[in-house]
Amino acid sequence: MKIRRKIIEIDEDLCDGCGQCVPACAEAAIQVIDGKARLVAEKYCDGLGACLGECPTGALRIVEREAEDYDVEAVEVHLESRPPAEPPARGCPAAQVQTFSPLQTAPTLAAPTGSALSHWPIKIKLVPPKAPFLSGADLLVLADCAGVAYPWLHQELLSGKVVLIGCPKFDDPQEYLDKLTEIFRDAAVKSITVAIMEVPCCSGLAGIVEKARAAAGRKVALEQIVISRQGQVLQRDQLAA
Repeated sequence: MKIRRKIIEIDEDLCDGCGQCVPACAEAAIQVIDGKARLVAEKYCDGLGACLGECPTGALRIVEREAEDYDVEAVEVHLESRPPAEPPARGCPAAQVQTFSPLQTAPTLAAPTGSALSHWPIKIKLVPPKAPFLSGADLLVLADCAGVAYPWLHQELLSGKVVLIGCPKFDDPQEYLDKLTEIFRDAAVKSITVAIMEVPCCSGLAGIVEKARAAAGRKVALEQIVISRQGQVLQRDQLAA
């Protein structure tokens, strides 16, 4: 029977499939299917939101809507029927400690001659949506870790662009979404480049940018660049022309 109640909602655009919400749900109502967290059945979700704090990208939220009533007996059967699982990995994948030797600078690239930064502030949280430097800009939305990891940031990514930096794990994804939507809608930006790290939680920034672009209703060229922990470009995709 369907009733109006609180239940989990998963934003597939923000979900990066990291799976941290799965062990946080005692009812096993969430599983990662085809690379995304999915609600297995409405009757398994108690709507209390124990999984919310485990999501690094803000893809989970509690909503109130018509849904199948929570069924304790069905949950018990569901849990008993599940095969034994290995203990889940604890902590954020991005926080995994690693040590590696710095890569040698490619001899074909010239040494930096100066900063390509053209404005201030640069944090998404601090930049006013009406800042004059945003008007007609080619934007670089940069995961803050990527700025440290990529050795040729100023030469290859930042030159000629207006940069906005942030981290979807430690900041409010909804705040990012609202501000970027306003910027994309009102500033008539020419293009958007998103540069993120290879770690799962970082992909949430790209999801927020894509969602903000759609919400703004602007057909703006969008490129995504993925940087490795050792500062190499792993992937470069044109997401929209």
